[in-house]
Amino acid sequence: SSSLLSLGSPDSSSPTRKWPLFSLLSTEELATVRQACVFGTSANEVIYITHGNEVFGFGLNSSSCLGTGDSLSTIVPKKLDFLRGKKVVSLSYGSGPHVLLATDDGQLFAWGHNGYSQMGNGTTNQGMSPVLVTANLQNKKVREVACGSHHSMALTHDGEVFAWGYNNCGQIGSGSTANQPYPRKVTGCLQGKSAVAITCGQTSSMAVIDNGEVYGWGYNGNGQLGIGNNGNQLTPCRLTALQGLCIQQIVSGYGHCLALTDEGLLYAWGANTYGQLGTGNKSNHLSPVQIMADKERIVEVAACHSTHTSAAKTQSGQVYMWGQCRGQSIVMPHLTHFINTDDVFACFATPSVMWRLMSMEHDDFLTVAEALRKEFDSPETADLKFSVEGKCIHVHKAVLKIRCEHFRSMFRSQWTEDQQDVIEIGQFSYPVYRSFLQFLYTDTVDLPPEDAIGLLDLATSYCENRLKRLCQQIIKRGITVENAFTLLSAAIRYDAEDLEVFCFRFCVNHLTQVTQTGAFWQVDGGMLKEFISKASRCGAFKN
Repeated sequence: SSSLLSLGSPDSSSPTRKWPLFSLLSTEELATVRQACVFGTSANEVIYITHGNEVFGFGLNSSSCLGTGDSLSTIVPKKLDFLRGKKVVSLSYGSGPHVLLATDDGQLFAWGHNGYSQMGNGTTNQGMSPVLVTANLQNKKVREVACGSHHSMALTHDGEVFAWGYNNCGQIGSGSTANQPYPRKVTGCLQGKSAVAITCGQTSSMAVIDNGEVYGWGYNGNGQLGIGNNGNQLTPCRLTALQGLCIQQIVSGYGHCLALTDEGLLYAWGANTYGQLGTGNKSNHLSPVQIMADKERIVEVAACHSTHTSAAKTQSGQVYMWGQCRGQSIVMPHLTHFINTDDVFACFATPSVMWRLMSMEHDDFLTVAEALRKEFDSPETADLKFSVEGKCIHVHKAVLKIRCEHFRSMFRSQWTEDQQDVIEIGQFSYPVYRSFLQFLYTDTVDLPPEDAIGLLDLATSYCENRLKRLCQQIIKRGITVENAFTLLSAAIRYDAEDLEVFCFRFCVNHLTQVTQTGAFWQVDGGMLKEFISKASRCGAFKN
């Protein structure tokens, strides 16, 4: 997942503290946690992975879902030796529960409930310890896993989707309703297409392909496939109602779906008994309906198959929740005081499970102390001034030296105490340079995408990789048809490969509109030719 969450420091304000089970860990143990997942019918199971790639489980252990080799519950974390040293990239759980886990080298492991062969090892015997799942996956690398209540899905690096387990409603996509004991490649309409994301409802399955189209199969009694009717589908069926939209993220609740487009628009469909579609009423929708159209751009949506709760985060970091929230039905997105969607599930979902594997590997770094944040640009305590475009910015040499290699070497090589304490900056604009210095004090950046390009330039020349990543994130989350080509040119200019691929894909997905913008025609001929030839190579001009 692109937006993994920081677990924060193991103090009273740590997000892990919102999950009651983590109060069982000491401060020292909490500090070792890199990723974690709370799951189970009563949110009473935890699997977590440490910075040293050791996997631990504790809790109720229903159906041996902790993978500890027995069926005993444990209040003390037990190590899963079989997974030692494996770097986890994706984890999902079913209702049994069964658990699927993918590692960075593409291996797939499964354990727990197996009454419908949802482990994919050909048996229906409960899996007390992790087993490596290899049937039909030889030479395939798995990058993402998803579980429905009793079925399983895996997405490979080359964009193939595999499904197995319970198939009473066609959720395996095999064309029948016979249970599937081993991973089976999902074909039909997905044949020859490259998937980039998968998600499961209780008994339904969804996939997003690389051009942003969405396909669904399985149970459809509440319209959770979004295809305009409520008949189950035994093979993948395209959501034609999303024609012309490029879906970037999709999540499934128990019987509803949320999809986010690459322009930050949010669509919902399926079951609505608890108001989980956020439409203002409780009527099911058989086709996608846009919600939160009056709000600012959405950057993340959240749901999971064991709850009827929905959440979304906006560009400025506001978090909304709706659906079943602690037994109440909230039929319109409600603005919360949370800083991330994960907290909605910790505090309001029933059961209060995690909707994704929570992770420390994120740009939400631990902020410096509030005191330091307050002293940025404060003339009272500063011992150094920068002058940019005639305006002054007050800073502290010590902070700059501690926080930035560029200043460390600058002060070492050319700084003597009697030098005048004002540094003139001519290369960058005032908003960009101020934002850079503020970042050194706060770990955060608050700039519009267009200014973030200037900051990306600065971050590149000062070798500030973390800042570079933050800028790329701001630009990605702020891309529009109008500015897409400008942002693409900048990504190429500053050698930001990841960003270049992202902007290029956006331009291709919105080719007609992008080519009608001023930015497209203002670019130099060489780049235009390069773009056109690259776009044609990926089939952008096929009719």
